[in-house]
Amino acid sequence: MKIVYITPGSGGTFYCQNCFRDSDLLKALSELGHEVIKSPMYLPVNLDNNEGIVDTPVFFGAINIYLKEKLPFYRHAPVWLERLFDSQALLQLAAKKSGSTRAAGLEEMTISMLLGEKGRQASELDHLIQYLRRIKPGIVHLSNALLLGLAHRLKKDLGAGVVCSLQDENEWIDLMDESYQEKVWNIMAERAKDVDLFVTASQYYSKESQKQLKIPTDKIKIIYGGINLGGYEKSSLPFDPPVIGYLCRMSQYFGLGILVDAFIRLKKDKGFKDLKLFITGGYTGEDKHFVKELLKKISKFGFEKDVEIFKNFDKENRIKFLKSLTLLSVPVPSGEAFGAYQVEALAAGVPVVQPNVGCFPEFVEATNGGVIYEPNDCETLANAIASLLSNPDRTRKLGEEGRRVVLERFSMNNMARDIVKVYEEVLSK
Repeated sequence: MKIVYITPGSGGTFYCQNCFRDSDLLKALSELGHEVIKSPMYLPVNLDNNEGIVDTPVFFGAINIYLKEKLPFYRHAPVWLERLFDSQALLQLAAKKSGSTRAAGLEEMTISMLLGEKGRQASELDHLIQYLRRIKPGIVHLSNALLLGLAHRLKKDLGAGVVCSLQDENEWIDLMDESYQEKVWNIMAERAKDVDLFVTASQYYSKESQKQLKIPTDKIKIIYGGINLGGYEKSSLPFDPPVIGYLCRMSQYFGLGILVDAFIRLKKDKGFKDLKLFITGGYTGEDKHFVKELLKKISKFGFEKDVEIFKNFDKENRIKFLKSLTLLSVPVPSGEAFGAYQVEALAAGVPVVQPNVGCFPEFVEATNGGVIYEPNDCETLANAIASLLSNPDRTRKLGEEGRRVVLERFSMNNMARDIVKVYEEVLSK
């Protein structure tokens, strides 16, 4: 089977769950004997495992689509100028700028992209279609629903089956000006009709997608997200001193502020005076002020020596990081569709402490690898963490059970085989 996988790049500055998922999935599909072509959009995609995967140039380069949105005359720019702005060096530079991964201020461009052939970046879509015509894929897989503007022409011009993953599109749309949000969801719902089948990683997000995108139940397949389980070593779950971990983008949106406040609250208790907090996942330009203020708060209470930030978060360093933890918490206020950091933590036998929102209760119930708390505030989180740190036997039991289930059910090989079944169903229609 010839598969083109279209995925936006993040530039590699923060822990991008979808990017790591795509990296492992493409490798697993290739190992199953399929011809896999990775087609990056906006920014470069740096995969951990690239062996056996064909690369295409970056399409819809971030600089070009921004200029075409803002400058009408640039929509007719010569090809040589577009290629210049699509160079790796300039795109990597763009990835470091604060606005390159931010929804606020890009509402009109998001709408234009979703309009596809009717949008201001139509010429970019022409370039993509012309390139893919030479490849002749059987399946084109869109890595998220914000790429739905491509679907109509992919089907019409290539005759390919179109599959689309659904995961946390709300994280982009929620940060837009409220006056745009309903309009964006409505356009996405209309464009969703061009997709053969959707894939999502939880019952929670399947229901959310049916509601927001008006997708019929029979057009969504639930396939739990997986990871490449190779290399994950079991943590000893230290209690002298205990270590709380955070593995995600260092952002207010993902609840790092809640966790830091819970940590400070625990540190004031003599029973947890030796507690440590380890943080990794990187951040973008617009997170810098938030991170700076958070570090100031930690220093104000005199706990800066007990907090460590790990700058490198590739797989090797994530494995080392997880092996040092007693438990992990990423208290995302609005929840998530899946949360790959939960799988990574349990692969290392590290139990999770998560709020009762999004997919978190579904995942904890499926793995029995952690605890759920409510409401999602620093006091309740601190109490939930304290309950585990005060009971090492329970903590170890949760870690062991969670690890057993993850090793059995949440491998990327399992996910890839299930995805292939979706492709086969599309091609059989």
